[in-house]
Amino acid sequence: MLCKVANNVRTRRGDLIGVAAAEVGKVFSETDVEVSEAIDFLEFYPHAVRFFEAYENLSLSGKGVGVIAPPWNFPIAIPTGGIVAALAAGNCVIVKPASAATLCAYELCRCFWDAGISQNTLQFVPCSGALAGEHLVKNAKVDFVILTGGEETAYAMLKDRPNLFLSAETGGKDATIVTAMADRDQAIKNVIHSAFSNSGQKCSATSLLVLEEEVYHDPHFKKGLIDAAKSLHVGSVWDFKNRLGTLANQPRGALKRALESLEAGESWALAPEYVEGNPYMLKPAIKWGVKEGSFCHMNELFGPVLSVMCAKDLKHAVDIVNATGYGLTSGIESLDEREVAYWKAHLQAGNLYVNRGTTGAIVLRQPFGGMGKSAVGAGRKAGAYNYVTLFMDVEEVGTPKIKGGLKHAWSDLVGEWALQAEHGTHGAFKETFEKLSFATASYLENYEEVFAKEVDFAKVRGEDNIFKYLPLRKVALRVCQEDSLFDVLSRIVAAKIAQVPLHVSIASEAENSVVSFMYETKERWLGAHDTLIRENEAEFAQCFASVQKIFYADAARISPFVFEEAAKSATFIVREKPLMEGRLELLHYFMEQSISHSYHRYGNLGARGIKE
Repeated sequence: MLCKVANNVRTRRGDLIGVAAAEVGKVFSETDVEVSEAIDFLEFYPHAVRFFEAYENLSLSGKGVGVIAPPWNFPIAIPTGGIVAALAAGNCVIVKPASAATLCAYELCRCFWDAGISQNTLQFVPCSGALAGEHLVKNAKVDFVILTGGEETAYAMLKDRPNLFLSAETGGKDATIVTAMADRDQAIKNVIHSAFSNSGQKCSATSLLVLEEEVYHDPHFKKGLIDAAKSLHVGSVWDFKNRLGTLANQPRGALKRALESLEAGESWALAPEYVEGNPYMLKPAIKWGVKEGSFCHMNELFGPVLSVMCAKDLKHAVDIVNATGYGLTSGIESLDEREVAYWKAHLQAGNLYVNRGTTGAIVLRQPFGGMGKSAVGAGRKAGAYNYVTLFMDVEEVGTPKIKGGLKHAWSDLVGEWALQAEHGTHGAFKETFEKLSFATASYLENYEEVFAKEVDFAKVRGEDNIFKYLPLRKVALRVCQEDSLFDVLSRIVAAKIAQVPLHVSIASEAENSVVSFMYETKERWLGAHDTLIRENEAEFAQCFASVQKIFYADAARISPFVFEEAAKSATFIVREKPLMEGRLELLHYFMEQSISHSYHRYGNLGARGIKE
């Protein structure tokens, strides 16, 4: 049925492009690509669901009812992605469109309804944000929300309903670094496209340009950048020579402040100007000399304003970018492989781009999603296989398939415990250790075959598109009175195999054989960077802002107080029983990162061409 929707979107490409142009002022060339992305979502997510349905030891079902709250700046692709992921996973969907893109969302929903999806399964609910918050977000019958919007919106949702299962992409303060080793003409081309396409109204747009000193003081680079920005035609979307259309809203908030003020040391390399005084038609602007910690350094502007900063060297440039706290997209322009390697290792962002633009992620080729302040929720990327699992309930109906043969200290330890149980020591846990043996083997195999590897799904000549997993910095595991030994040990083993430090918090009132076993064996599993402590909920909550995830074995064991405290820092709570199947269980311990590296030089593959 979703394939029929894809065909409807193909057939109505022109209508969707026209509606986006009329409603949000998006130029045809931008929306054309967006429609293609929507078709990719429609064809890929059902495939991703079938991938996980092939696991015979798992029973998959939808979570129930999901609310999709898309933005106005990508009025076709982003709502399609959320709708399809939720529907393919087996859920009913309520679409709450952005007020500025209501007609786009309606025309999109018609593509689904006309393919046979009922208006009960996919409901279209145009309303204000306040009404949505009151009647949708707070509604206990809503099982999850997919949001693409501002960080403050995500926090407001969690404040209104702290136990909400929220998956949110929350914008970014994206930067491109240009080093002295860059092809400067190429850098200008890529930066101009990244900063000003769709009038800078993209969460992935380059908002900061960080130049190494030599480049910053190069008058030819500065002039080239200014001339390139001036060359962009701005005006009506119905005039096809225009590269930039209208703004969706008149400048306000952060964008208005950036346009109307200069801080110490700042100047306009290219002053902001409206076309014929029209406040919706803003020409590209370049602010030079932005200082560290200033307003334009630290705040998302969401408009055609590029802030230029100077860095002493690459390390300083990376520090400048990481200081924003956002981590959606980031780019570097450098022909020095050593610089690129350093940047990849130290830059904190979900999507990295080397010697190319920082926008235009393609489904599966460059799965999209951030980290830090750019993501709220479990952190799985849109356009990748794992995304659909966010909206599923998973039940194990058998043991995972194990190839065997992998030896590891943890498999040895679990085997030792199982042998002891056979001979009477901790005999009550015999079945637990058998189950844990399967889990440990599955975790090890999936770590080696999936999570420790980098994969390129697209294999495009001249461009590497790497998808990889990064272990979380630290997680917290809460041990409750009702938890089984498997609930606790499986997550300790998973964290150890994933190489993620643990804060293990035992509830003050928990007194049972599980807790006794943990203390008796702590020298065997407690690492140098781990902590084990007995504490009440108020004491436990003090760690929430310093860990990336909190683990409970059951949502029913999480008190309203814990949900409220976690919501303050938007720390995600894993709230389901652990699985033996490592392909899914280990997802909780990693962030996902996409790296797109254009390594060709105007079609010349260099040394890579010889190898290929």
